[in-house]
Amino acid sequence: MATAPSGTHNFKVVLLGEGCVGKTSLLLRYIEDKFNDKHLTTLQATFLNKRLNINGKRVNLSIWDTAGQEKFHALGPIYYRNSNGAILVYDITDEDSFGKVKNWVKELKKMLGSDIVLTIAGNKIDLEHERTVPLEEAESYANMVGAQHFYTSAKLNQGVEELFLDLTRTMIERYEQNAQTDVNRTSQVVVVDDEAPPTQSSCCSGNRSN
Repeated sequence: MATAPSGTHNFKVVLLGEGCVGKTSLLLRYIEDKFNDKHLTTLQATFLNKRLNINGKRVNLSIWDTAGQEKFHALGPIYYRNSNGAILVYDITDEDSFGKVKNWVKELKKMLGSDIVLTIAGNKIDLEHERTVPLEEAESYANMVGAQHFYTSAKLNQGVEELFLDLTRTMIERYEQNAQTDVNRTSQVVVVDDEAPPTQSSCCSGNRSN
């Protein structure tokens, strides 16, 4: 992530999940406040931008919507490289789609470690009566992998705004923590570098006298 001279935070977010879970619908609801009843198939990765102001901090979100079909899975690393956040979407009526979220989490943690902020979205809560993914299981899993868990419905516009806002706030916090860690590390390196030469020379002079 780069911070522009103007002080704007630029974050890259990827939407991941099986096809048909509603990734594109969530994104369109958030960006344009639109919902289309017809299934929208994403054939390649596309991205949309959203500008926010959170507690006086300007944020530019670049949100990548990736195709869920298996044949595009191998291209995943190209899309989520350098991502600051990921939204892993599953359909609460499709247990298999929840299993795929677990695969994505493993892959992201392997590729990006703890640098990426993970959020899991159980989508289509307007179909609660058809739920097959147990609520406790989903929330327990999210807890275990250090992800926030939200229930959303692009159709009813429920939980969508909260999902993206919470993710953005967490990305800002993570960025500021990392920046502080970098400052501390740099100051420690400077101290060590300043003291290193005299210590080294006294050690060497001691060796010469032997």
